[in-house]
Amino acid sequence: MVPPMTAPHHPSQSAGYSLDEITAALKSHFGFSSFRAHQEEIVSAILAGRDVFAALPTGGGKSLCYQLPALLTRGLTVVVSPLISLMKDQVDAARENGIAASFLNSTLEPEEIHRIWRELSKGSIRLLYVAPERLSHPRFRADLASLDVTLFAVDEAHCISEWGHEFRPDYRALGSLRDDFPGVPIAAFTATATRQVQDDVIRQLRLADPVAVRGSFDRAEIYYAVEPKDRVDRQILSFVERHRGEPGIVYRASRASVEKTAAFLSGRGLRAVAYHAGLEPEDRRTRQDTFVLDEVEIVVATIAFGMGIDKSNVRWIVHGDLPRSVEAYYQETGRAARDGEPADTVMFFGPGDIQKIRYHIDRMESDEERERAEGRLREVLRYADSGVCRRKLLLAHFDEEYPGDCGNCDVCTGVVEREDLSVAAQKILSAAHRTGQRFGGHHLADIVTGAATDRILELGHNDLPTFGVGRDRDKKWWLGLLRDLEGAGCLARADGPKSGFRITARGRNVLRGQESFSAARRAAPPAAGRDADAIHDTRLADEERLFECLRSLRLRLARERGLPPYVVFSDKSLRSIARNRPTDEAALLRCHGVGERKLEQYGELFLSLVTHYLDGGGCAES
Repeated sequence: MVPPMTAPHHPSQSAGYSLDEITAALKSHFGFSSFRAHQEEIVSAILAGRDVFAALPTGGGKSLCYQLPALLTRGLTVVVSPLISLMKDQVDAARENGIAASFLNSTLEPEEIHRIWRELSKGSIRLLYVAPERLSHPRFRADLASLDVTLFAVDEAHCISEWGHEFRPDYRALGSLRDDFPGVPIAAFTATATRQVQDDVIRQLRLADPVAVRGSFDRAEIYYAVEPKDRVDRQILSFVERHRGEPGIVYRASRASVEKTAAFLSGRGLRAVAYHAGLEPEDRRTRQDTFVLDEVEIVVATIAFGMGIDKSNVRWIVHGDLPRSVEAYYQETGRAARDGEPADTVMFFGPGDIQKIRYHIDRMESDEERERAEGRLREVLRYADSGVCRRKLLLAHFDEEYPGDCGNCDVCTGVVEREDLSVAAQKILSAAHRTGQRFGGHHLADIVTGAATDRILELGHNDLPTFGVGRDRDKKWWLGLLRDLEGAGCLARADGPKSGFRITARGRNVLRGQESFSAARRAAPPAAGRDADAIHDTRLADEERLFECLRSLRLRLARERGLPPYVVFSDKSLRSIARNRPTDEAALLRCHGVGERKLEQYGELFLSLVTHYLDGGGCAES
């Protein structure tokens, strides 16, 4: 139960801040001349001591919303972060922007923990990252109460809701923060939350009269595509080869398929590693680090990989299997293009994916859990099988209306067209019905194509009215239609992949003419995503060469400092530098993401490279 209360208001945040002061800090520390959508509203609410709920898309700048107030106010901002493996990157990025930040977790030695507590007691740390498990411990809370805590920022806040796709029980303890820290405001941030999840998060965290902000979930920079699965490792290879040199993630449904795909890609000369929960923790950490540090291009992973991954230059995402829900799919594809630069995604799926998911659903003990899982499956199948703008369907999940015709998915770019196949569907469904719904695809295809096989003659199926009604198409075409019908939920396997087809309720509607059936027909040859060369062709070749020079310098500096390259500068910043070609400090400061702090650390080296390049010296720094 949520007790009635007034909004908390911390004394140290009572002083007002002018917009000039706030924007000056924004440019000086983060290198941005203006706020992104909703950031100013959130920052102003936090500075006024208000509780906040903010649902912003990945790459929407959530961390800045609590880091900037931490710079401007005295006291300590405590950030709840769900993954220990991410905290170091978050702290490194904050420190690069001139923020006194640290973390406390189980990776630290006792001496280091004592040192951090000494700094906290002196007030020299402004930003402290902790895991929800640590924050729920009574002793830790008691120690924290002795400090001047001015804000709790809860990252990945959807984890507190059982309606969210990544519910974590440890997050539930955060609801009692209001009891132990009654005067401290709480700001909850998430990149994926339905209205139902939003209401639940506000209730569980006991946010008082919060400023609730919902940004658009549209990731306009991401291209979405869906392909029927056919020798999926080769399909993945074809897609990845068009993005050589660009970091990306391949999601697979099982550990075995992760290992198989990673080995397949590595055997073709690609720098790929496998990542799944079956690996030792140290092995998982090492593999994640090699990806974050740009030492490998590709991670092939189960869903164990990715939540909170802060790498901003992921340029593509592949789903080699049907995702478990639309929300999970949105979250996983959203790990691309955090820097706002273009990215490609593709999903490969086939009937076998549906069978595997239904196998797990059938073994769920709770009727309510089974019903939820079935609903998630139906929704993701509608997305995969639809001829409607992909972006329109994704945003509808978050209760956001979108007109369609986005121009940046396979449907809206004309790669996918819908063909009405109602009559053909009725023919093959009739064959399944008249044979007792006991036979598989090859037998049904033989019936409609009029193939007088020994088995058909033995069973007398050559006497059926449907025998030979589909002679105008070959057997391969009819097998493809059966896959489409299964994928659309019109047919289902009775007891596993080798059993016969049974007709579902939707299939009966199609058979009776009460519902039409259409399927995707693709331009030949099929194309998953956009060709990376097509993206690069839109830019001047010389600008692209300078960008690659800047990337090489960034990688060298990052390795010298033990940082992820995107922490030094994002791809978007390098693109801005390559486009504007600054040769003095004032010009460099006008580039995206370059503030006083970055200018002081890296300005001389990057200006030297640009000047040398413009003088015809190539990539070498003068």
